[in-house]
Amino acid sequence: MPLKPSSSFRKVLTLKPTDTLARFKDPALCGNLLDRIRAELDGPLAFMEVCGTHTMAIFQSGLHSLLPPEIRHLSGPGCPVCVTHEGEVAAFLEMAGKDDVIIATFGDLMRVPGPRGTSLKLAQAEGCRIEVVYSAFDALALAQKHPTAKIVFLGVGFETTAPTVAATVKIAAEQGLNNFFVFAMHKLVPPALSALLQDPDVKVDALLLPGHVSTIIGTEPYQFLATDHGVPSIITGFEPLDILQALLLIIEQRKTNQPTVVNQYSRAVADAGNPQARKIMSEVFAVSDALWRGLGTIPHSGLTFHGDYRRYDAREVLGVEVQDLPPLPGCRCGDVLKGKMKPSACPLFSKACTPASPVGPCMVSTEGSCAAYYKYAL
Repeated sequence: MPLKPSSSFRKVLTLKPTDTLARFKDPALCGNLLDRIRAELDGPLAFMEVCGTHTMAIFQSGLHSLLPPEIRHLSGPGCPVCVTHEGEVAAFLEMAGKDDVIIATFGDLMRVPGPRGTSLKLAQAEGCRIEVVYSAFDALALAQKHPTAKIVFLGVGFETTAPTVAATVKIAAEQGLNNFFVFAMHKLVPPALSALLQDPDVKVDALLLPGHVSTIIGTEPYQFLATDHGVPSIITGFEPLDILQALLLIIEQRKTNQPTVVNQYSRAVADAGNPQARKIMSEVFAVSDALWRGLGTIPHSGLTFHGDYRRYDAREVLGVEVQDLPPLPGCRCGDVLKGKMKPSACPLFSKACTPASPVGPCMVSTEGSCAAYYKYAL
């Protein structure tokens, strides 16, 4: 059963799901919650947020500097661009180099460094045909506009974006488009959390679970975090009060020794998630093993095409393989994604690696931990 906030906690936070977002930034309520956190905290607490949007929210709101020093904030593998493996980057750069291919990609992937310092941005400057799009549907429009070219959409992201990509593929099938393809690099969050918590070097007391992903998968896939690992885990929103409430719930769980999964973000996340989105995703994709930057191969943590939809698989159509390549020299992005070190501890941080000249994807992405530290914590 979900943990219920204590009566004293409810006196502090009396917000309702119908309240405006401005109410979730209320300085007085934030101050009250911070006071309660300081009063209730019973020792050091290391929590990890598993969403790039949470990473930025914690820094942008100033919470990172306001939390008690006993609370240690770690960033996890929640940035989709950051967890894209070196081998996947090399594969889509190989695809970009083919004469009859137009790559359709989100903007964050343009500057992700690949082998020997290459990137989509550099490939574009050298004449490769690369288009920045805002959705898979935009890539579908490119396929309609360029019928003689192979349009390859780079499908990165977690359970949040995979259903829209699956829906786009289904539309392509209905329209009979035979020049639209997807390089599926989608990752599934729960298996990655399992791999993290089984790593003896990862020291995490609690988890803030991703709100966007949870709108799709609901609460059930996270239950093992509490039952198997004894880790308090809170699905939470992105406003300051959301995050502070989640931390207070974690502290209450720890004091009562009742680790559980709580859906704090009930105004957006249903416990059952979105069954229709999952249905569309399962019609097009099958679960597979996947490579993660810094985490290696994680069983059952990725998606691949199955059945008749395999004809939309860019890997098969273009004959490109994803290899398990070594990390970029000097880049400690993998350790940052596992919470083993803070970005500022990387010897390249703010020196050789800056937003203007990134060495690794954690400094490239707007949701990357290194980019957040560089912008808000220097």
